[in-house]
Amino acid sequence: MDLGLQGDTAVVSASSSGLGYGSAEVLASEGCDVVVNGRDETRLEEAVEGLREVADGEVVGVQSDISTEEGAVRPVERAVEEFGGVDHLVTSAGGPPSGSFLETSDDDWYEAFDLLVMSVVRMVREAEPHLREDGGGTVVNITSRSVKEALDSLVLSNSVRMSVIGLEKTLSKELAPDVRCNAVLPGAHETSRIRELVEDAVERGEHGSYEEALEEWSSDVPLDRVGRPRELGDVVAYLSSERSSYVNGVAVPVDGGSGCSNL
Repeated sequence: MDLGLQGDTAVVSASSSGLGYGSAEVLASEGCDVVVNGRDETRLEEAVEGLREVADGEVVGVQSDISTEEGAVRPVERAVEEFGGVDHLVTSAGGPPSGSFLETSDDDWYEAFDLLVMSVVRMVREAEPHLREDGGGTVVNITSRSVKEALDSLVLSNSVRMSVIGLEKTLSKELAPDVRCNAVLPGAHETSRIRELVEDAVERGEHGSYEEALEEWSSDVPLDRVGRPRELGDVVAYLSSERSSYVNGVAVPVDGGSGCSNL
């Protein structure tokens, strides 16, 4: 299916790996010029090279830390410099540290808020005038299924990510009709983070092999497997396209059916 994204410009934060990369990969293959972002220079360069192999447009990398004001706005500024504007903004961020409530310090809370919420605030604020220009801009926020169901030992993700959903719903009204705003709520996908956790479990002797450990991760998924980052990217690209032109203000779980929430 042609999503009609050829020639558009997309900015994807935290996209040197994981779900951000999967989203950038699909947008690039659909013909968008894509600005990708990451903190690690080597990983970012590798991501840009990989994306250029599948891209039907240009790919530019911006090294910055989106938990800071300057680092959040820089990818948007670069998109305007390179391509003259921004049509689609996809916000992603690495997960905050795990831990229980009593293990979590004030600094942990503030750092998580800067990373997960203020990065979105700053990027949307910077991109807003450009997203409005053609009357068809989009924002897609990648969050987590933890906004629907609190997950054990993830107090920061459970609590702080809900602010992004409140912001997304507010923006879907305030920026309409020029800009549509939606969110995706990923469950388990085979990102580098999950691979690391799986490999650690194997090393500790909890599982006999990587495949066995990964199977354990998917034990509560009706589709009987974890997702691939590009599958999340497919949903992000759809929500960025005219094919979803009447979809606004929604939060879409992408979790293989593992969630137990009715809404």
